[in-house]
Amino acid sequence: MARLFHPAADRPTQSRVPAWWFIFLKGKLLISKEGDQPSIPLFADLDRLSFKPAEEIFLGKLDNRPCFAAALAEAPSPLLTDLTFLDLRQLYDRLDQDLMAIAFRALHLLHWSKHSRFCGRCGTKMKDKDGLQAKECPGCGNLSFPRISPAVIVLVERGEHCLLACSPRFKDGFYSVLAGFAEPGESLEETVAREVREETGIEVRDIRYFGSQPWPFPDSLMIGFTAQYAQGEIEIDGTEILDAQWFRFDQLPKIPPKISIARHLVDWFVAKHEIGC
Repeated sequence: MARLFHPAADRPTQSRVPAWWFIFLKGKLLISKEGDQPSIPLFADLDRLSFKPAEEIFLGKLDNRPCFAAALAEAPSPLLTDLTFLDLRQLYDRLDQDLMAIAFRALHLLHWSKHSRFCGRCGTKMKDKDGLQAKECPGCGNLSFPRISPAVIVLVERGEHCLLACSPRFKDGFYSVLAGFAEPGESLEETVAREVREETGIEVRDIRYFGSQPWPFPDSLMIGFTAQYAQGEIEIDGTEILDAQWFRFDQLPKIPPKISIARHLVDWFVAKHEIGC
């Protein structure tokens, strides 16, 4: 059963209460090792650990227990033996999924807070806005809310084959579905068609919504679609995309890890055709 998380901005008045602390160091999350099961550590405060956060944000409450996000400028020394820092991608299917969702929120908000210290209108130092997850300029009253960058991600089908591409950004050399950010004045469906066309020269039809996923690396919302091949031959520029091919559902290359909606799209495509076999 999913736990109940209530997002909030105003810190609780009661102090020194055990709370979930989502503490990041250079993008890696502090976790407590309880056997083979990692968890988010519970601390009443950070003083005894000699942690000196560069950023600290109240996130809300999970099952009535406070949740905080913190970013460290440097590694604490010494670090307790039952604690370690891990990349969020390493924690998928290992960390409780409710805690993982809050960790995504924490990482996103910490990045926003770090890059919103000064007003973009007049340059005055910003202050936290009471009652809102926002910052307010005391000079001109400008409000800054957490930035969310919408990006589409699409699996293109052609019968028993799907279109996958390899990008120079993929360090492990895997192939994935196509993705790109929405541009001003563009619908998400128009973004899908444009990105597929620009990256592979393929035209698509029957664009349908699949699902979405917050992706705080640093501030994206991935919006998934499926689409049917309409026409065209694969043409790539060799820079943004190194290779793109049609792959049969049972002859796939190395694909993304299960944490991403890209993998969910590929798994859905494979399952659909395996059932039809």
